[in-house]
Amino acid sequence: MIRSMTGYGKKDGTSQQATVTVEIRSVNHRFLEVAVRVPRSLAQLEDPIRKAVQQRCLRGRVDVSVSVQTAGGSLKTVHIDQVLAKQYHTALKKLQKTLGLRGGVDLSMVAGFRDIVSLTDEPVDTDHLGKTLLRVLGGALTELEKMRKREGEALTKDLTLHLDAIREAQSIVAKKAPDLAKIAFDRMKARIETLLQSEVPDPARLQQELAVYADRSDISEELVRLESHMVQFDQQLRSQESVGKTLEFLLQEMGREVNTIGSKANDAEIAALVVRMKAELEKLREQVQNVE
Repeated sequence: MIRSMTGYGKKDGTSQQATVTVEIRSVNHRFLEVAVRVPRSLAQLEDPIRKAVQQRCLRGRVDVSVSVQTAGGSLKTVHIDQVLAKQYHTALKKLQKTLGLRGGVDLSMVAGFRDIVSLTDEPVDTDHLGKTLLRVLGGALTELEKMRKREGEALTKDLTLHLDAIREAQSIVAKKAPDLAKIAFDRMKARIETLLQSEVPDPARLQQELAVYADRSDISEELVRLESHMVQFDQQLRSQESVGKTLEFLLQEMGREVNTIGSKANDAEIAALVVRMKAELEKLREQVQNVE
C-alpha cells in the first residue's frame, strides 16, 4: 500500500540524566530532505539522526526536533564572571569620582555589561544520552510511519475513484472507436463530391486517399496504451515501495494518450469524454504529489 509524504510523530523517553522528546514532521517534497534541530551539546548526534531517518523515509521534507530536559531543568548553566564584574564596578566608581557624577553603581548596571552573565553547556554523558535519543527517535519514526500509512490508504481510495472515472470514459470511447474511420471516410467523401459537383476524375485514387485520411482517425492503439497505463497505475497503488515518481510518469503517459485521442477523433461526444478524462487526470496529479 502506498504511503503519504505528510505525517507527524512524537515520542518521549527518559534516561538517568534527562528526558528526551523527539518531534518529527514531514511534508511532500520531490526528493528526501532531512532537517535536524538538536541542542548544541548534542550536535555530534545530528548525523546518526539523519541516517536513521533516511532508513525509514524515502521521499519528503522531514523536520526532526529534539529537546532535552535534565533533572536541573536545562542543558545550560548560568555563569557569573565575578572577577570581571568587580573590575567593571571599580572602573565605574572611579569614572564617577573623576567626572563628579551623582548616583550609584547598582547590580542592573553591572550585569548589563557584556560577558558578565553567560550561559555554558552543562556536562552530560553524550554516549548514554545518545542511545536514549536514538531509541526515542525510533519510536517517533514509527508514529510518523503509522500516520503516513493511514494517509496513504485515504490517498489510494481517492486515486482509485478518479482512475475508475477515466476507465469509464475510456470504455465509452472504445465502443465508438470502430466506427470512427468509416464515419470520417463517408464525411470526407460527401464533402468532396459536394465541392466537385461533377463526376470524380479518378475514383480509384480518391478511394485510396480517403482510406489514408480515414486511417488517421483510428484511435485503437491509443486506447490500448491508455488501458495498459491504467493497469500499471492500479498495480503501483498496491506496491510496498516508493512509487510516487512512477505514478507521476504514468500520468504523463496517460495524458499523452488522451490528448492524442482528442486530436485524432473528430467526434463531439468523444471530445466531451476527453475533457472529462483530462479533468480526472488533473485531480490525480494533485493527489500523486503527496505520494512517497
